[in-house]
Amino acid sequence: TREAEVAVSRDSATASRVLVASRNFANDATFEIKKCDLHRLEEGPPVTTVLTREDGLKYYRMMQTVRRMELKADQLYKQKIIRGFCHLCDGQEACCVGLEAGINPTDHLITAYRAHGFTFTRGLSVREILAELTGRKGGCAKGKGGSMHMYAKNFYGGNGIVGAQVPLGAGIALACKYNGKDEVCLTLYGDGAANQGQIFEAYNMAALWKLPCIFICENNRYGMGTSVERAAASTDYYKRGDFIPGLRVDGMDILCVREATRFAAAYCRSGKGPILMELQTYRYHGHSMSDPGVSYRTREEIQEVRSKSDPIMLLKDRMVNSNLASVEELKEIDVEVRKEIEDAAQFATADPEPPLEELGYHIYSSDPPFEVRGANQWIKFKSVS
Repeated sequence: TREAEVAVSRDSATASRVLVASRNFANDATFEIKKCDLHRLEEGPPVTTVLTREDGLKYYRMMQTVRRMELKADQLYKQKIIRGFCHLCDGQEACCVGLEAGINPTDHLITAYRAHGFTFTRGLSVREILAELTGRKGGCAKGKGGSMHMYAKNFYGGNGIVGAQVPLGAGIALACKYNGKDEVCLTLYGDGAANQGQIFEAYNMAALWKLPCIFICENNRYGMGTSVERAAASTDYYKRGDFIPGLRVDGMDILCVREATRFAAAYCRSGKGPILMELQTYRYHGHSMSDPGVSYRTREEIQEVRSKSDPIMLLKDRMVNSNLASVEELKEIDVEVRKEIEDAAQFATADPEPPLEELGYHIYSSDPPFEVRGANQWIKFKSVS
């Protein structure tokens, strides 16, 4: 019977928990990580790092949550429950989780439109993110932002215009310096945006004013459907700042990303000005949901990255081989994550859409109510902060 099946699975789950509890795991382990390529730097991040069991389990759960959330978004999109633009970041989980692990919650982060992972690592729940994707009231932007426009505390969103977030990030770093706070701003862009003129203008001003800005190029090897070799005369993105020091980092290894981020943040906090990071990463999905992702690269290429460099697999192997965790324990986390995603998806499909009369709400954060013109001058919407 169904009850018996549930009871058996509950018993086996309890048994595996008891097994995990009785095992003696190591509290931490030291790992060698890939040396970063350097530009205008005498020394770079360390080539060994310590991972505690607690951090390892936390990173594993976060990366697995981002992966499952993106796969759920893919499914909801194909069911036409999510509409419009939707750019998924599965494959790039070590970037968003590793960057967050290297900074403080009081630091700032701004990125482009592949933003779901960062929205989660900056502290929002899967439920708020999926409900935003489905355009519901319970979404993090009340259902008005969608995939590219989610925000959280010290997270200035996804931005839909290629490269436009980079000058904004330099502006946030200017505010950090102006207010005399020991904070930095992580300003992210892709290899596709790296050839934008406004990025070089932002570099110049950040260097002149010694702004605490970490410019981060997430190089996933393809700008939409164009490979970096076809789009850029120089693919050494970490050297593109010219007068700004830079590092090239293995963006598929969360420990590499974490250490490089700590190094870059310490550099900025010391008052030396901006620094550049290039994260070499890979996306498994196409550029967006309208791109199958196999017309400009082979399925074999994607499969090879999955089998050799998958960020979740790399962390899992390290932890299991160093006795920081057991396979059973990590499987247990997988089950919990799947349940969390399923529950969030249920909420995101059942939650009501915002009513039409709220269309003009939240234009300003703390203004008295006023009227907003609609599509023509006879339609008026009330705006409430």
